[in-house]
Amino acid sequence: MYLDHIVHSVTKEPLEVAKDWMENEVHTVVGGQHTQWGTYNALLYTKTSYIEWLSIERQEVANNADHPLINLMLHDLKTSGAGFNTICIRTTNIAHLSNQLMDQGIKTSGVLHAERKTTSGLIRKWKMLFIHEEVSNALPFPFFIEWEESDEARYHSLQEDGTINASNLKLSITACEFHVRDPREVMNKWKNYFQLIEYDEQTLLLENTRLIFKQSKIETKERLASIDIDGSNLHKEITYEQATYRFL
Repeated sequence: MYLDHIVHSVTKEPLEVAKDWMENEVHTVVGGQHTQWGTYNALLYTKTSYIEWLSIERQEVANNADHPLINLMLHDLKTSGAGFNTICIRTTNIAHLSNQLMDQGIKTSGVLHAERKTTSGLIRKWKMLFIHEEVSNALPFPFFIEWEESDEARYHSLQEDGTINASNLKLSITACEFHVRDPREVMNKWKNYFQLIEYDEQTLLLENTRLIFKQSKIETKERLASIDIDGSNLHKEITYEQATYRFL
C-alpha cells in the first residue's frame, strides 16, 4: 500500500494557500470543491503522493456532512486550530480491504463514494474507507482510497491540466512523523490491522514512505507532527498553519 495523501486542515482559503507556497517556489494549485462536504482545497503533488490543504467553504454544509474526515477536521479546528489531521493510504482493491478488516472484527464505514469538482469543471471520483472510531485527541487511524482512474491515467491528466509540473515529479514525501503517548501500542495496531512491515522499533513502511512513531514529550493531541520532503531546492524547515514541513 502507498501513501496517497496527507490532510492538513487550514484556516486560509485555497487561493491564499497556493499563493503562500508558490512564493516558496513550490508548485501548488487550487484543487476544487467538495460540494457535499462544504470544503475546498489546495494541492501539492509529489511523484507518488500529495498534500491536501483542506479548508471550510460552507460552514453549515460541513457541520451537517456527517462524514468521518470532516468530523475529524471540525474537531481539530475547534480544539486546537489548524494542523495535520490524518493520512490516506492508497489501495487498488478497497472492497477486499473492507472485508479483510471486518474479518478481524474491525468495524468500518463500508465503502463510501466521493467526488470533487475541479476548477476546470472536471469531476474526479474515488472510493473511501474509514475505520469506525470516535473523534478524539487520540491518533486517528489512516483512511483508505481507491481512485476511479489508474495512477498512470490520473497523473497524466493532472500534468495536462497543470496541476503537476516537472518540479512536482522530483519531490517525495519520505517520512511522516507521528507524536503519540504509546508508540508501541499504535505501531502494533497499524502493523496488524493493515499488514504493514516493521522496519525498526519506531518505523513502519509503506511502499513509498516511512511512518515514524515517537513518544509525545508533553500531554497533547496525538497527531501527525511533521513530514519530510525530498527533491526540492529549499533545504529548510517551514512551519505552516501549525504543521512542520522539512524540505531535505
